Amino acid sequence: MQDAESDWYSEANATFGDRLADARQAVGMTQEELARRLGVKLTTLQKWENDIAEPRANRLSMLAGLLNVSLRWLLTGEGDGLAHPDEATPLPGDVATIMTEMRQLQSELVRMSDRLGRLEKRLKTAMTETAT
Repeated sequence: MQDAESDWYSEANATFGDRLADARQAVGMTQEELARRLGVKLTTLQKWENDIAEPRANRLSMLAGLLNVSLRWLLTGEGDGLAHPDEATPLPGDVATIMTEMRQLQSELVRMSDRLGRLEKRLKTAMTETAT
């Protein structure tokens, strides 16, 4: 098993939004520029980067091309994409450890939020069925 630092952009350590934001910054684009080039609203791109919403397949393909990363990397962190940020700028050990832990916690929060949404939907369905 690889350690968390060597697998910085993996699904366990980073979300789609993390990879999207870092890839956008790596090519020197602002959110406004990328949104305009994709033909989407700024708020839509912000939702993608904040893991509130996900782009459709055609936009994913465009994103990968514009950001010079593979579609697979954008979705999973595997394949051609960005290098681990510490390879470019060394960080003190404590900072890297904290950042890794924060990314893991963020991923857990997204998973828990998705689970909560599914449970709410099941509850609404059950309540509707009970009322009829």
